[in-house]
Amino acid sequence: MAHPVSPLARPFPAIPPIAGVTPRVARAGYKDWGRCDLTYVELAEGTAVAGVFTRNVCCSSEVELGRQNVAQGHARALVVNAGNSNAFTGYRGREAVEAIMAQVSAHLGCPPEQVFVSSTGVIGVPLPKDKAKAGIEAALLAQPCDWEAAANTIGTTDTFAKGAMAQAVVDGRTVTIGAIIKGSGMIAPDMATMLGYIFTDAAVEPAFLQALLSAANQQTFSCITVDSDTSTSDTVLAFATGAAGNAPLVSFASPGADAFAAALNDVCRQLSHLVVRDGEGAQKFIAVTVSGAVSDESARKVGLAIANSPLVKTAIAGEDANWGRVVMAVGKAGEPADRDRLSIGFGGTWAARDGQPLADYDEAPVAAHLKGQDISIEVDLGLGEGRATVWTCDLTHDYISINADYRS
Repeated sequence: MAHPVSPLARPFPAIPPIAGVTPRVARAGYKDWGRCDLTYVELAEGTAVAGVFTRNVCCSSEVELGRQNVAQGHARALVVNAGNSNAFTGYRGREAVEAIMAQVSAHLGCPPEQVFVSSTGVIGVPLPKDKAKAGIEAALLAQPCDWEAAANTIGTTDTFAKGAMAQAVVDGRTVTIGAIIKGSGMIAPDMATMLGYIFTDAAVEPAFLQALLSAANQQTFSCITVDSDTSTSDTVLAFATGAAGNAPLVSFASPGADAFAAALNDVCRQLSHLVVRDGEGAQKFIAVTVSGAVSDESARKVGLAIANSPLVKTAIAGEDANWGRVVMAVGKAGEPADRDRLSIGFGGTWAARDGQPLADYDEAPVAAHLKGQDISIEVDLGLGEGRATVWTCDLTHDYISINADYRS
């Protein structure tokens, strides 16, 4: 069933065509829905590829093959199936992916390992090979589409299309980064988020592109959570066609490398926030900032413990400044913390300092802050210089409603 558009939705940005990238969509009919559900993106010869993938050990064959094939560094095509995750489907699932790779590679005249496949949807149902084959045949004959159509096609329980764009000057040339993503539930990225695809006309060597994507992921996709569940299909792929004609970026010593890295980080941050803003049943977007930790990674883990706490998330949904629940989450994180140095605030107003409530604490500004859509929680551990921000959403009854009938 369709769900109302998230109140936290953002309009789809104006992403221009990217040289060397041609997206098309088609209807394979993986589910009984009246829309396209197969995305095919053709990439120019020589396109570099990088990727980050789920650490879920019950991952799909798409993830296994993608993780294996990204090491060779180049891509000619991307196929994304929506409505069926093809995970936990054994040899039949792998055969379906290999058939898709063979079909597309034969069409393009490229090695099968340069065809990347992702699938998303219900777990435990083998991807129908006949539908996939027919869907790809239709996509190959379809007219190129815009990025919003591609973004809508890869969605499942998403309530709005998600995209991001940034530009940078590299080697005297303006390069563009455009991206689409899907994700709404089963979001607790451990190296990636649900399905995200980043395209640029910049020339970037594969190894450096991988290093940049991995670094950006650590500060963006790996810092969001909707429900603490790490998907079997999490994938983020970045493709660089080189059509902009800049001298290839090989390291941070390359002209424009810093600018490109900043633009890539910006796009990844935009995408990760959009996933949280479409969290299933979400009414509030929450930023949890942890400072004073023994390290940045420790701060991130404490932040995720807070962001994943059902008690914290339901308190925010109820607009209740119950900072005791934040104390609980800090204490269970398994990271260094000292009760008597802990400080907690909401929206810039401290409720507790150095392990105890403030004598002059006024809850009125906090209550007003919690009535908004964008919520901030601040935690200072008072132990060191480590700092991190993670992003999540509140937990409402609509999350239960959506997931109670997910397979219908």
